[in-house]
Amino acid sequence: MKPFLTVTSAAAPLPIAHIDTDQILPARFMKTLSRSGLGQHLFHDWRFEDTGGEVADFVLNRPAWRNTQIVLTYENFGCGSSREHAVWALDDFGIRAIIAPSFGSIFATNCVKNGVLPVPLSGAHCAQLMKEVTRIPEAAVTVDLTDMRVTSPSGTDFEFEIQADIRDALLAGKDDISRTLEHDNA
Repeated sequence: MKPFLTVTSAAAPLPIAHIDTDQILPARFMKTLSRSGLGQHLFHDWRFEDTGGEVADFVLNRPAWRNTQIVLTYENFGCGSSREHAVWALDDFGIRAIIAPSFGSIFATNCVKNGVLPVPLSGAHCAQLMKEVTRIPEAAVTVDLTDMRVTSPSGTDFEFEIQADIRDALLAGKDDISRTLEHDNA
């Protein structure tokens, strides 16, 4: 797993609450045990028309956010079923951090196990960030796991909390298996 230290990117605003894992990655694309290639189906039913063409106004199809590494959204992101494939799709697309007031609990666990950082910020802070990144789409947001803060395009810092063991594992790029192997001698 790739270490997560700091990510700076335009943040894609997705102002929707309760986005479930079937919206993140529809079940019909979960026919593989491979993590690669799933990014092309991320938010498939929102990103693509029935004919296969892109929905022009969907955030990840717009030039400013086509290559984003950060998604900014509202509460309960990743609710619903516990499909790890949804996190694999986010990671394969290039998403390294998701900023939201809350997350589905199993989804958040799957994120950290796969090197994607779920960043919990208050609803008010997410709303403030949403205004900034919508007003200036190319503006950069920085997610700094070392200092546990998000820096908005205007330079405002928002602190967040994450469990120390999860933070340490992400900073070191260690998944559950590599963390367990550290105790091989025991």
